Amino acid sequence: MIKVNCLNPIAECGLDMLGDQYEITENTNEAQAILVRSAVMHDMELSDSLLAVARAGAGVNNIPLDKCAEKGIVVFNTPGANANGVKELVIASMLLAARDITGGIQWCRENKDNENIAKDAEKAKKAFAGTEIKGKKLGIIGLGAIGVLVANAANRLGMDVYGCDPYLSVEHALNMSRDVTMVKSNDELYEMCDYITVHVPLLESTRGMFNKSVFEKMKDGVVILNFSRDTLVNEADMKEALESGKVGKYIVDFPNPTTVNLPNTIVTPHLGASTQESEDNCAKMAVSEIRDFLENGNIRNSVNYPNCDAGVCSTEGRITIAHKNVPNMLTRFTALFAKDNINIENMMNKSLGNFAYTILDICSDSTDEVVNELKAMDGVIRVRVIK
Repeated sequence: MIKVNCLNPIAECGLDMLGDQYEITENTNEAQAILVRSAVMHDMELSDSLLAVARAGAGVNNIPLDKCAEKGIVVFNTPGANANGVKELVIASMLLAARDITGGIQWCRENKDNENIAKDAEKAKKAFAGTEIKGKKLGIIGLGAIGVLVANAANRLGMDVYGCDPYLSVEHALNMSRDVTMVKSNDELYEMCDYITVHVPLLESTRGMFNKSVFEKMKDGVVILNFSRDTLVNEADMKEALESGKVGKYIVDFPNPTTVNLPNTIVTPHLGASTQESEDNCAKMAVSEIRDFLENGNIRNSVNYPNCDAGVCSTEGRITIAHKNVPNMLTRFTALFAKDNINIENMMNKSLGNFAYTILDICSDSTDEVVNELKAMDGVIRVRVIK
């Protein structure tokens, strides 16, 4: 029986996919897999039985990736599963920034006991007048699953859309409207766009990427939307830009003691992926990734090991090896099997940074001797007999 621990509530539609050979356990020390959403794992003791962690969402800042990789624990995320939910909130937020809808709603609440509210509203509404987003220029930094959906939706709403992503994948490029204009640098977006939305991960290179020097390049009154991470923005510089009017509105999905007190800012409580559909999609994708890894040894959507998918094993046996990405590992693996007269029918090897992963389909059952010799090799982190 394979035991799975849920550090956070996971949608039942996902857990229902586990099947009879899986059991939910409250004990993290006996779990072979962990499903997590927002729980912080950095101070957790990672047991030797733990093989995989699946984050039901995209961000993995709450998981110790290097620590897991060193122990041969593969960490998955679910890119794109919540993309539509975030896209819809980004579009809604642009409308909230363009039209003072929240101010108008608040006025109605404050005047709910006014018998002449209908007449007074005609005079009051000019204070909440705004602009339309049609014809405005939208700049999108980061064209992953979310960025592409935002680009296509904004284009259909009549906006002039510009995108920048030096790492744009072929898949996302093919899914993007041909009417989206690609530019070579963020600076080009800063100079021309009325709205700028950012969809990049938090890295050392992106931390504080929105700062005073960047704001100076932007149009006066620009609207900035941040549904990625609050720390992408230097908040002291943002405060100054908002007070001067250089930035007209700041929409951010991450409340903290600073953002909730910034002027001309709309703060939402991390609602980006908080839809039933997003939570269901993330749960189903996370469980699917866990099952394929545990049952077939395949890796899809890992963030600390390379993607490596050999399909379903059709030979007598399959062995997977998590190891350091150093020279001669494959030579040593194949020499060991040759010594024991075990034929390798199919082999797949991929690497990611300091780590690598190898799938070996063999034409006979593996022996304990072979497995133990593999485990004893310098640079080998974990060996699993899949079949």
